[in-house]
Amino acid sequence: MKSNFNKLLVALGLIFVISFNQASAQTVKWDSTYRPGKYVEQVAKFKADAKSKKDYIFLGNSITAGTDWAKLLNLPQAKNRGISGDGTFGVLERLQDVIDGKPAKIFILIGINDVSRNIPDSVILGNYKKIVERIRKGSKKTQIYFNTLLPVNASFEKFKNHYGKDDHILWLNSEIRKLAAKKVTVIDLYPQFLDKDSHLKAELTKDGLHLIPDGYKVWADFLNASGYLK
Repeated sequence: MKSNFNKLLVALGLIFVISFNQASAQTVKWDSTYRPGKYVEQVAKFKADAKSKKDYIFLGNSITAGTDWAKLLNLPQAKNRGISGDGTFGVLERLQDVIDGKPAKIFILIGINDVSRNIPDSVILGNYKKIVERIRKGSKKTQIYFNTLLPVNASFEKFKNHYGKDDHILWLNSEIRKLAAKKVTVIDLYPQFLDKDSHLKAELTKDGLHLIPDGYKVWADFLNASGYLK
């Protein structure tokens, strides 16, 4: 009897261990405290830059950081506030400096790095709404423009953490489009960069994630044609 009881305990223990390991494997860990290596340096640089209520702020990550917006758009008041590797938590952390300048317009493109770092979609969306609410509260006259996320192209095989997560991009973009109901101007960039296979057009990127000059030209032409810069 005692032997059978011990066997039962062992069996139950094995079931517990297996169940625990399966649950652990299904739990995706994520970190809201991560900041890219040059984050502090870049934030200090932005704070030192002169501010004007006529500024057009381009706020985001490396995709935003990858061009000279003033030159690209022929708009001296366009200011680049992109930080390579940044996510929604990083934007929230440095947002007050942008708000304090009370710029005329803020163009936001952020979230693909959150997706790559397995931050839940609902958390990313919550951060989008916090960004909008804080701008609305702190700079009432600032016009907010929220870009949909760009597609990626896994054929380049360079940013594997960003690939295979198209469903997340599509869901977040569907939620970004709903921000229009909050009097936010939604700039639907996603379709402008999409190829026939629903990937980022290979001729517009150097690595399946970041844009080349031809890609930024598509972006600039779309902004101009849609009247978002007036």
